[in-house]
Parts: sequence; C-alpha cells; structure tokens
Amino acid sequence: MSATSNVATMRKVVQQLRCEVGIKRLKVSQAATDLKQFCLQNAQQDPLLTGIHPNTNPFRPAKPCLLL
Repeated sequence: MSATSNVATMRKVVQQLRCEVGIKRLKVSQAATDLKQFCLQNAQQDPLLTGIHPNTNPFRPAKPCLLL
C-alpha cells in the first residue's frame, strides 16, 4: 500500500468515527425493556400472534367455480 492511499484510508476511518461519536447510546438492558414493552402493547394487533380472520385472509385458497 502506498503512503497516500494509507492516509486516505485513515482519513475515512477518522471521519466515520467522528460521525459515530454523536450517536446516542442506550444500555442493552434499557433497550430490551423498551422492546418488551412495545411488543406487549402491540400484541393484540399482531397477526402472527392473533391469527388472521378467514374472511379477511388474502392468502386463503380460492373456491372453485362450478357451472351448472
């Protein structure tokens, strides 16, 4: 690696670190508590937990058409 490319690479790294230093951090325990609370508050509207009503299910099998 040449000295100029090494300097350019290190400048990019420093620039990225400067951007990341301003990011607000949360403790993992606090993030987990917030996520758990959000999931419990929205569990009633979650179709993966409550299921989909058969009349509103867009993936229900189509009924065959019968001609008399």
